[in-house]
Amino acid sequence: MRDYTKLYIDGVWREPLDGGVTDLTDPATGEVSGRVALGGRADVELAVAAAGRAFPSWSRTTREERIELLERIADEYERRGEDMARAVTAELGCPLPLSRAMHVAAGLIQFRAAAQVLKTFAFTEDRGTTHIRKEAIGVAALITPWNFPALQPAGKTASALAAGCTVVLKPAQLASYSAVVLAEILEAAGVPAGVFNLVTGRGSVIGNALASHPDVAVVSFTGSGEAALQVNAAAAKNAKRVATELGGKSPQVIMQDADLDVAVDTVLTWLMGNTGQICSAPSRTLVPRERLEEFLSVLLPRVEALRIGDPRAEGTDMGPLISGEQWRTVQGYIQSGLDEGARLVTGGLGKPDGLENGHFVKPTVFTGVTNDMAIAQEEIFGPVMSIITYDTVDEAVEIANDTRYGLAGYVTGRDLADAAEVASRIEAGYVIINDAEFDWTAPWGGYKESGNGREWGPDGMQEYLETKVVLGR
Repeated sequence: MRDYTKLYIDGVWREPLDGGVTDLTDPATGEVSGRVALGGRADVELAVAAAGRAFPSWSRTTREERIELLERIADEYERRGEDMARAVTAELGCPLPLSRAMHVAAGLIQFRAAAQVLKTFAFTEDRGTTHIRKEAIGVAALITPWNFPALQPAGKTASALAAGCTVVLKPAQLASYSAVVLAEILEAAGVPAGVFNLVTGRGSVIGNALASHPDVAVVSFTGSGEAALQVNAAAAKNAKRVATELGGKSPQVIMQDADLDVAVDTVLTWLMGNTGQICSAPSRTLVPRERLEEFLSVLLPRVEALRIGDPRAEGTDMGPLISGEQWRTVQGYIQSGLDEGARLVTGGLGKPDGLENGHFVKPTVFTGVTNDMAIAQEEIFGPVMSIITYDTVDEAVEIANDTRYGLAGYVTGRDLADAAEVASRIEAGYVIINDAEFDWTAPWGGYKESGNGREWGPDGMQEYLETKVVLGR
């Protein structure tokens, strides 16, 4: 039983002033796994004030001082890697090997990459007598989602600290365990008091309080479009900067000459992986009409072979969804697909046999999907695949872009020039060809309603910097 009932503010672990505590449950069993603090507005006031006091000195630290601290954080993060992985599995329900290999590894990369960025980042530029400076913007409010509970807090925190900003982190309530472990890591690494603060609690309380606070200079938010509207409205009261990374309904375009095993690799990694709780999941798969049956013959055996169960058991490929609410949402979309006339070829409603206690779901594949169906237009956040057939590449690109989202895209094809040409036409911030290895340091963000701004690497650090011009002779 985890007991994480304190907030980390101004270098001290303290009980909430006007909040309380709440239980979190294990997604695999439904049983209570621990308690976490619920902060309130008074706690936000304390945290922002602490970050504000720490900002003048922290923002004036040297490049070398910040590099040294980020490297210490990375070393401590690596030392606590197993603790972080177990926290992620406990709150999210993903298999422990995935927590280690993807969630924790990606979080660690962010701190090491931020230190590397700092070594060469150009904070100043001279153009004749014009001097241009990049300066830390101020107190940063970081609001993170539950589906990548190690990566998202690490990525935002690393970029903000590298830029010279001080931080108040508000993680998703359902994913508070890993955020507490992160705070412990930063404390052990010697982050000065007030530079990093953690306030756990409800988004409707903590998120809005941070977004509307006059002493917060920038908000970095990752989550749903609906929540982003609330954050933007709150932030608009004092015209603060808001960077958002929101949902997606990403296409995978399978070309006529595609290696279908590679196409299925993409499906298993980015759609079925993490139980489909990935904002960039390729949940719309576009297949040449004449290759549909061939594709299904390769896809279905591998999907149906996925081992679903206890995320801590050896050999488990897919764990549960994070919550009962998310399970009901996914079930609603599966029912919607059936009601709208899509053809169910595997999976479907209900829980897998023998897994009635947790929030387990069947990996589900639909064919006969048209792009106007709800399962093709709305983000499901579960392992539900919509297969759409096409006749020409132009038609495939048109379908791929017929969405209000634009976070990611995927293209599978043997002719790399043709695949790259299609990738260039997809309206998305990140496109992967032939299941290429993901780059956790490249600019991450989307087009259209998938948000604005970018995270990670130099582009991510820019979100926390303000530009100043000094004219002289």
